[in-house]
Amino acid sequence: MMTLQQLPMAMTWARVFLIPVFVLVYYLPFTYSSFVAMLIFVFAAMTDWLDGYLARRFNATSRFGAFLDPVADKLIVAVALIVVAVDYQHWIVTLAAIIIIMREMAVSALREWMAEHNKSDVVAVSKIGKYKTTFQLIALALLIYGGQLFGVPWVEIGLVMLVIATVLTLWSLVQYAFSAWKTMT
Repeated sequence: MMTLQQLPMAMTWARVFLIPVFVLVYYLPFTYSSFVAMLIFVFAAMTDWLDGYLARRFNATSRFGAFLDPVADKLIVAVALIVVAVDYQHWIVTLAAIIIIMREMAVSALREWMAEHNKSDVVAVSKIGKYKTTFQLIALALLIYGGQLFGVPWVEIGLVMLVIATVLTLWSLVQYAFSAWKTMT
C-alpha cells in the first residue's frame, strides 16, 4: 500500500506515463478524442501542482523528486506543443512551440549550470515563470480541445493565450539570463 510520502513521486511518474496515453487518445478516431485528451492534459497539469503541494505538506521531498518533477512537466508540455503544432499547421502555433521548447531547454541548462556553481537561487522560479506556465497550460488545454462549447470559440481564445504565454516565455528567459549574467561577471 502506498504511503502519503510516496504519493507525490507516484503522481510525478503518472504524469510521465500519461504522455503516450495523451498522444494515443488525441489521435484515436472517435468523436470525443480531443476532449478526452484535453482532460488527460488538464489532469496532468493539476497533478503537477498537487504533487508539489503534497511533497511539501507531508515532508516527502527528495532530490530525485526535485529533479523528476520539472522534467515530467517539460515533457508533457513539449509533447502537447508538438501535437498542437502538427495538428493546427499554423505559423503562430509552430513559432510559439519552438520558442517555448527552446526556452525550456535553455532555462533547464542554465539552472543546471548555476547549480554546479552553487547559485541555484539566482534562477529560482519567478512570478513571471508562474504566469507563463498558467497561460501556457490553459492555452494548450483549449487548443487540444479545439472545439466550441456553449458557443465559445476555444481555439481563438487558446491562440491569444498561447501568444501571451510566448511573450511571457521570452520575458522570463531574459529575466533568468540577466540574473545569471549578473552573477557571472
